[in-house]
Amino acid sequence: MTPVELSRTVLHAVRRAVDEGELAVAVVPERVVVAPPGPGGCGDYATNVALQLARPAGQPAPAVAELLRTRLLRTDGISDVVVTGPGFLNISLAGGADARLVRDILRAGPRYGHSDALAGQTIELHAAPEVRALVLMDAVARVLRAQGARPQLHCTRPPEDAWVRVLGVPEDIHVRPGRDALRPVPAPVDPTPLGRDAARWALLHPAPHDRPRIGDEHLVQRESNPLFRVRYAHARSRAVVRNAADLGFGPEPGPVNAASALHQALADHPRVLAASAAHRAPDRLARHLVAVADVLAPLLPSVLPLGDEKPSAAHRARLALAEAAGTVLAGGLTLLGIDAPEHL
Repeated sequence: MTPVELSRTVLHAVRRAVDEGELAVAVVPERVVVAPPGPGGCGDYATNVALQLARPAGQPAPAVAELLRTRLLRTDGISDVVVTGPGFLNISLAGGADARLVRDILRAGPRYGHSDALAGQTIELHAAPEVRALVLMDAVARVLRAQGARPQLHCTRPPEDAWVRVLGVPEDIHVRPGRDALRPVPAPVDPTPLGRDAARWALLHPAPHDRPRIGDEHLVQRESNPLFRVRYAHARSRAVVRNAADLGFGPEPGPVNAASALHQALADHPRVLAASAAHRAPDRLARHLVAVADVLAPLLPSVLPLGDEKPSAAHRARLALAEAAGTVLAGGLTLLGIDAPEHL
């Protein structure tokens, strides 16, 4: 059920209540505004129609809201209605948990999954003076910042110029003696010829205790390359949003059939970020992005209408889900220090 359809449903409930004598108002509103709940609200949408009708009906707003609540609960597509505050109706749609998840992601943007769990904590990171260790430390620091921490980066010697210039290793690493807590299996060869994105992926995607492969397999644009699958899924998610706009419709969160795996992967993103920070393991984030990309791929062909088909609520819901998945992919790649191009 779209916001327009929900608005009509609430208005129909008002008209029925008036027609059956439960509400004595001279003029029924021409339309009912529904919007995401404000502070103190709940559910998928909220409306203040009961407050608007209270004075004309000569009844307290909570009483009008309760009357409308009873009627709306008998409507297909609505799973729950809660009255809050002075008389706001908070409406949960059937399948609303998935729609709320998508709406939360779209509101948060690339910061979805960020938190203040480590706010106020200064965390010292010490890396071995080796390229993979320093790239790992940079990625760990990015994930820690996403959880509110203030990481301080240390190494026994400054990073090489190429590591800073090509791979994005920070220049402001504190040079001082210390125990190398971040000491992954070193890169077997210099990764800088791969360029920033492929090199960082090659160093970060394997677990720190696994030997990274530094080769052209990270550059090929085919499904055998996990980095390509992640970036291609993101680029396609952006493309369907652009194409939908050209067709005159936009995303609207709602129920999407046969997408439970994608919803679960997106819902798991905050937990993955927290675990990546806690265990100093950005490889967990990298593998999670591959999982999101792989479950997004089957959805994308059904997002846009085919032929003379008109955009429907189902198309808008699938578009919103695809956009949310692309948002998670972009945010995750950014935390790994890897570009998320909109065209690939």
